[in-house]
Amino acid sequence: MSLLVAEDLNKSFRKSGWWRATGEVTRAVTDVSFSLTEGETLAIVGESGSGKSTTARLVMRLLEADSGRIHLAGEDITQLRGKMLRHMRRHMQMVFQDPFASLNPRMRIGETVAEGLRVHEPKLGAVARRQRVAEMLERCGLKAEAMQRYPHQFSGGQRQRVGIARALAVSPNLVVLDEPVSALDVSVQAQILNLLKQLQREQHLSYLFISHDLSVVRQVADRVAVMFAGRIVEYGRTEKVFLHPRHPYTRVLLDARPITHPSQRSGESATLAKDTEHTADSGCAFRLRCKRAQSDCERFDGRLSTGDHAYACLHPLETL
Repeated sequence: MSLLVAEDLNKSFRKSGWWRATGEVTRAVTDVSFSLTEGETLAIVGESGSGKSTTARLVMRLLEADSGRIHLAGEDITQLRGKMLRHMRRHMQMVFQDPFASLNPRMRIGETVAEGLRVHEPKLGAVARRQRVAEMLERCGLKAEAMQRYPHQFSGGQRQRVGIARALAVSPNLVVLDEPVSALDVSVQAQILNLLKQLQREQHLSYLFISHDLSVVRQVADRVAVMFAGRIVEYGRTEKVFLHPRHPYTRVLLDARPITHPSQRSGESATLAKDTEHTADSGCAFRLRCKRAQSDCERFDGRLSTGDHAYACLHPLETL
């Protein structure tokens, strides 16, 4: 059963000048659709500016979509306001990229983790609330005594554990993870990823995992959506997308990963990417960078193909 369904999400921003907004509009997200089942991890990947974090904020209703629909557990939450939206928020929580900026430096850790409980379970007594916070911190690898300390007294990895504990304290079904380990050292990344996997198994959580790190995505994701210039250009099971990419941009993205030896390169990305960083305003946005582009790419509407492994390309890469 699908826990989260996004349908044709669109979001544009008007650029600002020195004194006022200009007439120029940037389309950050265009016709983005995907689904996430219970207990599954869906990763959204792409380069900076591809629209992946904007998509996450649209799902969380931190940004309002220009058009499109978001369904959570079968309910359309796109137009919810006030108390109805506040009630729905306990079922979807977010862990942010910067574990220090996302924590109030003036609040003790215990107060931070308990904040959601005060909002969503107001009848819970102070003693029971304190016990719940202590249990959640311990499940996330921190001692109960951490409740009395402030964010600046913790390392980056410990602060991210606090962020996870805060998100899970209200027992959500969906957790949106926006680059949750990108600001951490590699060794700490592994600890946080293992913690997320463990908590997912124990609580049957669904994760929407936003990242630019394909190595991390391959470890954690069941399915992956590749975004470029605000659109999903490839979508499918993680291993299938990684081993048999069909969209040229996905191949370029995969070949941009760090490697230990040049022989690990596919050898194909060099023939795919032109010497330009521009995106096209019409047709296939990637066509200015792609040597496979042909005249019909100028009229392509960017629609994904059908099937479990979908791609938005008129001249896809061959499968092995």
